[in-house]
Amino acid sequence: MTELLQIAEQIGVILKARGESVAVAESTTGGLISAALLSVAGASAYFIGGGVVYTLKGRRALGIPDDIFRGFKSVTEAYSLALARSARDRFGATWTIAEIGASGPTGNRYGDRAGHSCIAIAGPVERSLTIETGSADRIANMRTFSAEALRMFARALADAPKNV
Repeated sequence: MTELLQIAEQIGVILKARGESVAVAESTTGGLISAALLSVAGASAYFIGGGVVYTLKGRRALGIPDDIFRGFKSVTEAYSLALARSARDRFGATWTIAEIGASGPTGNRYGDRAGHSCIAIAGPVERSLTIETGSADRIANMRTFSAEALRMFARALADAPKNV
């Protein structure tokens, strides 16, 4: 968890300095991404909100419409990017981090093996990434997915125009 907190602290400094905001829609990370971002003192200056979108019912509870996912296979980069864009719009945030996957110890009902995650960043810069750890260790995968999501967000912040 220490690594997550260190990355989140750097992200918090950047977001506060720019006056930008972030929301999170995460699944297999179970709230670790949000928890890391919220661990920074003053997080209310940049953290809008989010949710653990673990099921279709959870996604619907966040108000994310089904129609934006038509034609997408679940647990793909395209799906995670659509989730990130929709959550960003729903929360009115500058940025959104979205994550979906299969943490383990088994795969998911979509045919993905344990250790598979798709992460997306939506904002002034967009990114998506697929991670395959090859591990069935649920907790280790959750930490790995969360750390990679935060690192990818930090890189997107570094590449973004400074006055969005």
